Amino acid sequence: MRDWFESLESREKLFVALGALIVVVALIYGFVWAPLDKNHNSMVTSVDDWQRSLAELRPLKGLAQSGNQPAGSTATAGRQAPIIVVDQTLRSRGLEQYRRRSQPTSSNGIRVEFENVAFDDLILWLGDLSDQHAMHVQAGSLSTGSQPAPGRVNATLTLERAL
Repeated sequence: MRDWFESLESREKLFVALGALIVVVALIYGFVWAPLDKNHNSMVTSVDDWQRSLAELRPLKGLAQSGNQPAGSTATAGRQAPIIVVDQTLRSRGLEQYRRRSQPTSSNGIRVEFENVAFDDLILWLGDLSDQHAMHVQAGSLSTGSQPAPGRVNATLTLERAL
């Protein structure tokens, strides 16, 4: 190979040397620089994502340190017995007149029976329990109301607080 290179004219030697230099630079770029640059870009994106996540969590850290809980948190709901939660939420929705019986089933559960309650109001009340007190329906039965009015049901619901 050396003999071949030595046999070339000076102009051809310059052309071959420049070609070899371009090939070496292209190989270094393709096999060294481009993969490192790709990894660098993915790391920059990852760092940006982490910084954005941390910025979103900083207000929650302040709440946790001050002892305040966001409205409707399960920590606040966990302090009251289910019978008290059910009683207060029924009164706030104006549904206590339709309740026939409430019976605790466990420390985190209660069975509530309704007679002739408006179905829409019952569903809104269950939404309040879920959102504000982390209580969900574990079992239930619905039947048509005792009075012939549309949208009225008799219901027996077993509610449990999510832990």
